[in-house]
Amino acid sequence: MRSLALLLGVKAACILLVSSLSRTGAVNNSGRWWGIVNVASSSNLLTNSKSVQLVLDPSLALLSRRQRRLIRQNPGILHAIAAGLHSAIKECKWQFRNRRWNCPTTHSPAIFGKIVNRGCRETAFVFAITSAGVTHAVARSCSEGAIESCTCDYRRRGPGGPDWHWGGCSDNVDFGRMFSREFVDSSERGRDLRYLTNLHNNEAGRMTVSSEMRQECKCHGMSGSCTVRTCWMRLPSFRTVGDFLKERFDGASRVVYANKGSNRASHRAEPRHLEPENPAHKPPSSMDLVYFEKSPNFCSYNGKTGTLGTSGRTCNNSSPGLDGCELLCCGRGIKTQTESVTERCHCTFHWCCHVSCLNCTSTRTLHQCL
Repeated sequence: MRSLALLLGVKAACILLVSSLSRTGAVNNSGRWWGIVNVASSSNLLTNSKSVQLVLDPSLALLSRRQRRLIRQNPGILHAIAAGLHSAIKECKWQFRNRRWNCPTTHSPAIFGKIVNRGCRETAFVFAITSAGVTHAVARSCSEGAIESCTCDYRRRGPGGPDWHWGGCSDNVDFGRMFSREFVDSSERGRDLRYLTNLHNNEAGRMTVSSEMRQECKCHGMSGSCTVRTCWMRLPSFRTVGDFLKERFDGASRVVYANKGSNRASHRAEPRHLEPENPAHKPPSSMDLVYFEKSPNFCSYNGKTGTLGTSGRTCNNSSPGLDGCELLCCGRGIKTQTESVTERCHCTFHWCCHVSCLNCTSTRTLHQCL
């Protein structure tokens, strides 16, 4: 198993799989990785269903009492949370690899940096993708039997159509959504605009995983005739989830904090909700991403906002798109350098069993932002 620093909302906690440190190479030269410690005490020790010790770093913001309780009530689930957040980080970096903001991460408790403390489009995507990652990983782990408190979703049973019926092991997305809502949303506090937007984007991530579930079937019959099929529901690939959320990022709605109405005589108000900043726009759906402030300038380094800038980034000098040097470098210009690259080529398989290759050298031109 791999160690992973958990980011849930603006709350972070580091987890160590003590028994796997030597196998994963997770410790750096100083003996620490992402704030992880290898000293267990009664206050920071958890044990999963496989009796593997899980250690929370006491120097960091610990999981809330409710989150720790949820982990203890669902043995084996901590590994799924870690895997889900690892997937979320990888997907975020992939989706924004060619943007000025390329989803940078740090080795501090605030994995995504100061962007999580803002209310811009990028913040919305981080919250949605991490919530989706937990939902996706927990649902898959249920069907794999890795979590003691859940199994496959067996509710779909019996005939489904004239030539197929429900069976097999459906991924338990409902349990994944329920657990993610309780675990991830519990780190949010307050009743202000930031609170509502964070909860909305968390739910948008979960809804995306659920809405993209697909039906898979297996044929039965003589000689593969497929006279009858057994079908079940399968989770989408996480790339599919990331692609969908990236589209929602591009069309995110800017919102404001509003009341549905109030009764001054009774001093009671309807629950507050999110409304489009522009009254001409339609209200955001439950699967839309929402934000309430403009994104910072990602062109230059700014320690206050936590933006790293694009200086030194590699760009595509022939592209007119966002990965092109003109846009990515914010008009500052580029420096060009060439390098020789030697790669294996013209490989041939010889029976049996040997592969021989030649070494081919080519010249590659790199363009980097000033």
